[in-house]
Amino acid sequence: MLGCMLVAGWMLVLGAAVDDARAQAAAKTATVAPQAVPGFWDPRRRPDRPDLSRITVIRFLTETDYPPFNFTGPDGNPAGFNVDLARALCEEIKITCTIQMRRFETLVDALTSNRGDAIIASLAVTPELRKRVDFTDPYYRTPARFVSRRDAVMAEVRPEYLEGKKVGVIAGSAHEAYLKVFFTDAELHTYPNDEALRQALRRGEVDFIFGDAISLAFWINGTDSEGCCAFSGGPFVESRYFGEGVGIAVKKGNDVLRQALNWALFRVWEKGRYTDLWLRYFSVSPF
Repeated sequence: MLGCMLVAGWMLVLGAAVDDARAQAAAKTATVAPQAVPGFWDPRRRPDRPDLSRITVIRFLTETDYPPFNFTGPDGNPAGFNVDLARALCEEIKITCTIQMRRFETLVDALTSNRGDAIIASLAVTPELRKRVDFTDPYYRTPARFVSRRDAVMAEVRPEYLEGKKVGVIAGSAHEAYLKVFFTDAELHTYPNDEALRQALRRGEVDFIFGDAISLAFWINGTDSEGCCAFSGGPFVESRYFGEGVGIAVKKGNDVLRQALNWALFRVWEKGRYTDLWLRYFSVSPF
């Protein structure tokens, strides 16, 4: 249930920050500041090269409009972080790939009915989806973070630091559940949606807000925030609350393709191409 709420939160409109992200990513001219790049692969656990001879083509399915991960480029073709990563994987495996954009809610049915071979669309791994598809190793996670006004940024956030502080959070979310368990001395204020939550921080109704770090990163860096706010402390990635991560989905039992993609993901990361892609699309790191 918590995983579903997190996915639903991701699909909310990100406002003007999304438009900024779309333009920046499409033009590939966003200003990149030095930042931490997440790494999800252990160099000591190098995967063996699988037998790739049985793979002749990969038909990727992706989302239609979820910038900067997926969007239609100026030339009308699929673009975004997920799309560029798919192309890098195909280059590593050295096979032909196609990328078809579909509405998010149709992707799993399209995969299971053989209208595609793999979904690369910021699809969060959940127990419910594992019953229908298999997943590669995660290629990114959706951390949670605190945001404060710029004049009150904290380098580290611990439960004892927020005693008596007003913390805003989306009602009924995984983030609210996490705060209720681990930040029991904070004064929680719940809001119905992202817009109300962020406005509460801008107006000073709360000292912090807590939520999905990726959407918050785009808000912080977009025009809608008017430069008011910044991250406080680091990311929270507990899988019980914030999910197992985002993977590439393949049909149940398609271990040949799943292993090939896992191997290619490691190679793309090892060569530094993953880092290049991350820095291109994320000018404010959610980590």
